[in-house]
Amino acid sequence: MLVFGLKNCDTCRKALKSLPDAQLLDVRSDGIPAEVLSQALAEFGDSLVNTRSTTWRNLHDSERARPQLELLEAHPSLMKRPLIVDGETMYLGWTQDTRAALGVA
Repeated sequence: MLVFGLKNCDTCRKALKSLPDAQLLDVRSDGIPAEVLSQALAEFGDSLVNTRSTTWRNLHDSERARPQLELLEAHPSLMKRPLIVDGETMYLGWTQDTRAALGVA
């Protein structure tokens, strides 16, 4: 199981603590593989971009207008976190639904 997020993100830390077999891939230092990013964008659409983040607020309107795939490749920290990849299944965020689907209390 892979967890794409940030090593200093509290939500990602909570997910990793509850998923001891998971491996964290820091999107700032490791990036996001293009195929994972494309699949996540196809599955989650607009909700993949965290429009409440500081990174988003600091972008100019012209940057925000770029296609989401380009935007996430240029600024991987814009991705809502964590993105959990378990085989062929993906989960976005550490919500109650995600925890239930992964069998975590």
